[in-house]
Amino acid sequence: MGKVTGFKEFDRVGENHLEPKERVKNYREFTLTLEDDAAKVQGARCMECGVAYCNHACPLANLIPDFNDQVYRGLNKEALERLHATNNFPEFTGRVCPALCEPACSLGLIADPVGIRSIERYIIEKGWENGWVKPEPNPNKTGKRVAVVGSGPAGLAVAQQLVRQGHDVHVYEKNDRIGGLLRYGIPGFKLEKTVLDRRLAQLEAEGVVFHPGVLVGSRLPEAIQDGSKENVSAEELKAQYDAVVLAVGAEMPRGLDDVPGATLQGVHYAMAYLTAQNRKDAGERGKNKLDAQGKRVVIIGGGDTGSDCVGIANRQGAASILQFDRNQRLPDTVNKAMTWPYWPRVHHDSSSHEEGCTRDYGVMAKRLVGRRGKVEKIVACRVQKVAGRYVEIQGSEFEIPTDMVILAMGFSGPASSVLEAFGVEASRTGAIDAPEEGARRYLTSVDGVFAAGDARRGQSLVVWAIHEGRACADAVDAWLMRG
Repeated sequence: MGKVTGFKEFDRVGENHLEPKERVKNYREFTLTLEDDAAKVQGARCMECGVAYCNHACPLANLIPDFNDQVYRGLNKEALERLHATNNFPEFTGRVCPALCEPACSLGLIADPVGIRSIERYIIEKGWENGWVKPEPNPNKTGKRVAVVGSGPAGLAVAQQLVRQGHDVHVYEKNDRIGGLLRYGIPGFKLEKTVLDRRLAQLEAEGVVFHPGVLVGSRLPEAIQDGSKENVSAEELKAQYDAVVLAVGAEMPRGLDDVPGATLQGVHYAMAYLTAQNRKDAGERGKNKLDAQGKRVVIIGGGDTGSDCVGIANRQGAASILQFDRNQRLPDTVNKAMTWPYWPRVHHDSSSHEEGCTRDYGVMAKRLVGRRGKVEKIVACRVQKVAGRYVEIQGSEFEIPTDMVILAMGFSGPASSVLEAFGVEASRTGAIDAPEEGARRYLTSVDGVFAAGDARRGQSLVVWAIHEGRACADAVDAWLMRG
């Protein structure tokens, strides 16, 4: 374990952040990696419990007490090996994971939990800094070919695992550059794209072949971002490869389908808004047409995607930002003894909210009103949840003036056109039906076609996508090498 009495001697060491007034001046990361001494102190706090609940709470089952102890003892290279044993991309999870492991930390019952995510980021950054992260190509080829559709965290994890098994792996991405959600959905101030690019270079050196700008299957709905310049049919892909993995994400956004005025100019889906800024940051296109400068911005939806939109709007110079949610505000604290080791449902202000944002709860849009086709206000009301339905509180209607409305209400699943192109069946939730366990794990209703990530499990976290990619790769390898 870290230091035997470390949990009693040391307080939690947090990562430093640039002040809000400074960090909103650009789109760069503002969280600073722990210094060596701070990381050792953080690792010293780990109690190495008899039952490591942090390990069980982590979707990747990271060996957290092990690498905490190694960091405390200055064995950073060994800590990196232990971390990479379960996590292909700790630089992603060390930045954007909500750290499901930390509320499960036993120390958290009596004090602040160990800052596990900050240690994870420290380990991988030391690895890159010292040249310990190197390509691991497999010289022994199996002769089997696998196509991965989608280059988000699930698709990249599938690709790396399979290429290291000796298979030839080709990744198809409909957008201009590889990375999927990591590239276009997550703002640069949370994940700079140079962090992604250095890992993609490793995958290419290991033998993964990337095909950006290629749409697999038929045309996608307008609500989904598509930068493809070429098209490959599902049948062509199945004929050319021994197995296909669908890691296309859950990209169908939920909209205001029953709300009058939802198609007015100035109403945008969150992913379109985030993608536009990420493209501009990368120098891919000219003027950003979805710029909030000087506008009264209203974000509908209280989750992480909406929070990311808040951060972008702050940096663009919005005149005001309001984010509302139809759900009630969560409590500020909970009884740890009643919730530990599970994730507590408590109110949380993100770093984007700290930069400036008004939040409101129990609010639902009734209609959007505009002039000359452009949105000018939202007619909203207060609601309460009754028997699973949101019911308007009589006499609570009010108006919200706005110039720009961003819809950040989550995602319903993959586009149905993808499922139809490959002939795979959908689950009752709209995701691709592929069991997690059993003889056909991660295998769809079509032999040789697998599914992983949000496309299979529904909208989720980057850490779960990596878990799914690793597990699916194991299933694909077993299926290819059977008999």
